[in-house]
Amino acid sequence: MDIKAAVVRQKGGPFSIECIQVDAPMDGEVLVKVVACGICHTDLIIRDQFYPTPLPIVLGHEGAGIVEAVGPGVKTVKPGDHVLMSFAYCGTCPSCLEGATSYCWHHMEMNFSGKRYSGSGWTIPAPLSKKHSHGGSEQINGAFFNQSSLATHAIATEGNVVVVDKDVDLKTLAPLGCGFQTGAGAVFNTLRPEVGSSLVITGAGNVGLAAVMAAKLVKCDPIIVVDVVPERLALAMELGATHTVDASREDTVEAVKRICRDGVRYSIESTGSPKVLRTAFEVLQTRGTCGLIGGAKLGTEVSLDMTHLLFGRTVRGILQGDSKPKKFLPQLVKLYKDGLFPVDRLIKHYSLDQIEEAVADMKSGRTIKPVLLME
Repeated sequence: MDIKAAVVRQKGGPFSIECIQVDAPMDGEVLVKVVACGICHTDLIIRDQFYPTPLPIVLGHEGAGIVEAVGPGVKTVKPGDHVLMSFAYCGTCPSCLEGATSYCWHHMEMNFSGKRYSGSGWTIPAPLSKKHSHGGSEQINGAFFNQSSLATHAIATEGNVVVVDKDVDLKTLAPLGCGFQTGAGAVFNTLRPEVGSSLVITGAGNVGLAAVMAAKLVKCDPIIVVDVVPERLALAMELGATHTVDASREDTVEAVKRICRDGVRYSIESTGSPKVLRTAFEVLQTRGTCGLIGGAKLGTEVSLDMTHLLFGRTVRGILQGDSKPKKFLPQLVKLYKDGLFPVDRLIKHYSLDQIEEAVADMKSGRTIKPVLLME
């Protein structure tokens, strides 16, 4: 089947819009006509080869669309279903067996290898190829988060699609499958702050602002957001922050300590910067917890004051907001419908052909969450 997709052929891009071919779904797979797909920071760090993902590849892991076909063995999804797509997991490792699928022991291979899982290894090529005029064909890597949804169609699996009601606005809620569930889940599922808990969030991008909205719902106070873009800090206040800190103008630790003399109970670091992670750790009170969300290049290291750590402080990683997508995404959909999780305020839509413009706007700060529309 011919489809249109954004293909990355070299480190650093660009995203090339090409006509390629997608295979029919295999056992356990579903073919989704993609309506919309968010662009995530992770797409860009893979484009830039922060992780050793093979090229050429079709990226995209915040897809939403309509199921067109299902492969053998699929029981819970049918053609015509509206779905959100999320991350891949093996289902058999110790983490998966305990229900902690976001911490699958094979998370890197399942989501970043460019190939499909056979049940024993990542040996099945992605379902993507490109025919050439001279008669040959080229294998295109994919299966990115078991979707590669920066395309008009995607092959996902029964396990990583979430069926939603047909009145759900797929063009707005496509990013629930990664960015928004990560930020909100860090609050709802991981930190679970007590009412009145103090919280610092570093980075007012889509993940950080999703965390702000969740923190407001669980009644954190104060909610302090740190960024360097004044417009994002202003939006954070509108979405639930009680205080903001412009890190380009003042020392973050000193500013936080003026609000909370002894530091904060919780912090969330969403930028992936070692320097900012150090700051998110330093603002903690005794026995405080910092959750790291932001992804960095493999091998990136951070320096922490061991004595500060000794006083019961914790730094822990958070993947996908500790989400179980088939349960959590419908909860976020309901919050959105009830007006309590207004992620539409973060989104700007672009066509697939405008992907380079969307990436540039995201990197400059002009757009918080670009979402590509396939038609």
